[in-house]
Amino acid sequence: MIKRTLYFGNPAYLSLKNEQLVIKLPEVENAGVSELLKREATRTVSIEDIGMVILDDKCITVTQGLLEKLLANNVALLTCSSAHMPVGLMLPMDGNTTLTERWRVQMEASVPLRKQMWQQTVQQKIRNQAAVLASKRGAVVKNMLAWATEVKSGDTENLEARAAVYYWRNAFPAIKDFARNRDGVFPNVLLNYGYAILRAVVARALVASGLMVQMGIHHRNKYNAYCLADDIMEPYRPYVDRIVMNMADQSEPSEELTKEQKVELLQLPTTEVVIDGHRSPLAVAASATSASVYKCFCGESRKITYPEISV
Repeated sequence: MIKRTLYFGNPAYLSLKNEQLVIKLPEVENAGVSELLKREATRTVSIEDIGMVILDDKCITVTQGLLEKLLANNVALLTCSSAHMPVGLMLPMDGNTTLTERWRVQMEASVPLRKQMWQQTVQQKIRNQAAVLASKRGAVVKNMLAWATEVKSGDTENLEARAAVYYWRNAFPAIKDFARNRDGVFPNVLLNYGYAILRAVVARALVASGLMVQMGIHHRNKYNAYCLADDIMEPYRPYVDRIVMNMADQSEPSEELTKEQKVELLQLPTTEVVIDGHRSPLAVAASATSASVYKCFCGESRKITYPEISV
């Protein structure tokens, strides 16, 4: 079943009752109206149907009971800044029944294995980037496909960076000298938002597979609590890029995200992808990828299952 993504961009009281997320509006609760009108203005959502909750208003109240139940059901909880960009991510600490054993296997993974896993990750990322450039921009991508085949264990020649330079140079041709930069010009703000959603989806899937998101196969920043998520999401990034390309082609440049743009980016978890020869929502594909990552760590497999975008 595809889990729901709930976005709250206005003041709200969020609580728990009978295994349901209860949504109440402060303006109704404090207006002195009848109990009947209050009940009619109250909405409920089954906890088991939720995959992600995004809080994007300073006047949202969440009860501890609700937080406990959301985390117990492996719901990813994102909080946003005053600039309405995701800045915090809350995940459960024990998303799998064999957590300790899986952490041990992950921590004991050899350096050669991690390098081989990163090689696969970079190869698929470059191939997916090439497919997006070819389909959306009609760009020549033979060089990118060649680079993908040349990636060595651990990507010692940093072909990921070489491909990125070419990719971003051609991704938004209407924007002179566009560069991918978190604080850069439009549509970087759209990319930032989309990647934040993607990171939460992948991190949630990794936790459900019993993996430690802090310990990556390549990323090792001591200030980053989601190194593994940042590794595994790399081949998924082009799906965000493709959505943003469509949005950038149809809208005027702006550093402020509109409600409509947020709504479109929040559809990312349900975006259809092809993984292992089958069509699947991105959130479900992320779970398959995470399961394959664990199989690599424990020696059951030597290949990470990633989604593929056709050129």
